[in-house]
Amino acid sequence: MGEPSLRERAIRHLARREHSRSELARKLAAHGDADAVAEVLARMDELGLQSDTRFAEAWVRGKAGRFGAARLRNELARRGVAAETIAEALASGCADGDFERARAVWQSRFGAAPADAREWARQARFLQNRGFATDVIRKLLKESPDESA
Repeated sequence: MGEPSLRERAIRHLARREHSRSELARKLAAHGDADAVAEVLARMDELGLQSDTRFAEAWVRGKAGRFGAARLRNELARRGVAAETIAEALASGCADGDFERARAVWQSRFGAAPADAREWARQARFLQNRGFATDVIRKLLKESPDESA
């Protein structure tokens, strides 16, 4: 058995999960020259096997329950997805707002309001690392547990 072709490699990667165009290009670059990789990527796009829009929507759908919009936006941009595609994916995949998602993430991790400034800072850092906006964090951590019910 010989070495798999670039086309076969691309199909194998896409069979496992959706990939952005730049991710797939990076994975294929080690196995062929730039022109051959560009040709394979164009063919995958032409056949509908690779789509940045589909990748972004799947990514947001899978991660929106754990991360805020800022983190999702940054992760997609890091994977080479265009800004307008990211905006569309976030608009369709994050129907419930950042506040509701932040509350769910906070509830699963902490569940109790911060007792002092040190605990407040710890909880705020956790939510900030998850990509939630500062105003959402402040609103969430000021809210008493009785108000959320």
